[in-house]
Amino acid sequence: MSNQNSVKAPDLAKITYILISAVAIVMILYYTEEYVIPFIIAMLVWFIIHEAREYLVRIPFVARKVPVWAQSTFSFLFMNVILFVVGKMLYISMSNLSVGLEEYQANLLLAMQELNDLVGVDLAAQMISYVQNSDFTEFISMMIDTATTLLGDAFLIFIYLIFLLVEETVFDRKMAAFYPDQKEREKKFSLLNKMDKNIGRYLLLKTFVSFITGLLSYLVLMLFGIDSPFFWAMMIFVLNYIPTVGSLIATLFPAFFAILQFGELAPFVYVLVSVGVIQVIVGNIIEPKMMGNSLNMSSLVVILSLTIWGAIWGVMGMILSVPITVMMIIVCEEIPSLRFVAVALSEQGELSTDEVLDQQEMTSTEGG
Repeated sequence: MSNQNSVKAPDLAKITYILISAVAIVMILYYTEEYVIPFIIAMLVWFIIHEAREYLVRIPFVARKVPVWAQSTFSFLFMNVILFVVGKMLYISMSNLSVGLEEYQANLLLAMQELNDLVGVDLAAQMISYVQNSDFTEFISMMIDTATTLLGDAFLIFIYLIFLLVEETVFDRKMAAFYPDQKEREKKFSLLNKMDKNIGRYLLLKTFVSFITGLLSYLVLMLFGIDSPFFWAMMIFVLNYIPTVGSLIATLFPAFFAILQFGELAPFVYVLVSVGVIQVIVGNIIEPKMMGNSLNMSSLVVILSLTIWGAIWGVMGMILSVPITVMMIIVCEEIPSLRFVAVALSEQGELSTDEVLDQQEMTSTEGG
């Protein structure tokens, strides 16, 4: 019998303590955003490297001849080469987009006029006034500032990642010193392995699914002659990490840009439908079959975590919302006083520890 019904309801004092602690943690995270986010991203990249290394060791030669540090180094260098190439191509794409800003502004006015003629009502008057009074120089400056910030974060992420990989080599010895008792040490290793497996698998599969979505979208955008298709494909790739609303936003951006480029409404419809079909097929057919329900998260919790982390850290918080919440579920699951939190955040109120206890109870019954 599952022991999930034996979880005691928390008392008022415990709930108050948790709420106060949660508010304090949120304030700390909000004001330390520029330092915490790069570290979390570095951890997630480490999870991906670790998961990639798990696939490498399935090759007999690699498992026998290549040491762990060499596997990690290869995965690390390979990922950095990809990021460098992608960054270079993104820089070229953004430069090409900035050249045609004035033309895009004029095309938007033409498209808005076409919309007015189509519906017979001056719906776009406010938008036309806004566009005419817009300062695109300020927009370009904002983009440059954002790119500079990302570059600085990339360097910090790189430093964090190096130290995480170095720390990994002595982690076992430190765990042995922290927990001399073998059973307690095995329990902590089980917690870390569970977190590593769930988050690493999610990130790897989500990256693969986002890559498929971005690649197909790139081909469609190139077919329709959209400027800088690589930039929009990368935006689709990144936004696809945001649960639920990410795919919608990723579809609207290139569709709206089609209006800016061509000054007509028809390309907007073509791009919207084409990219939207890709999102529907990948998001509702391919992704569920690949990922399944391995995260054990309620759909409501996904939306709430998206909202909360988005309010704390903006777009980056939305991207990181699912991995962070998965970490919270796994950690709370292993702490008896916080286990009710893991039950509340889970998909059906069942935790992996319940399954383990069920199996142990069945084994002991059969043995008796």
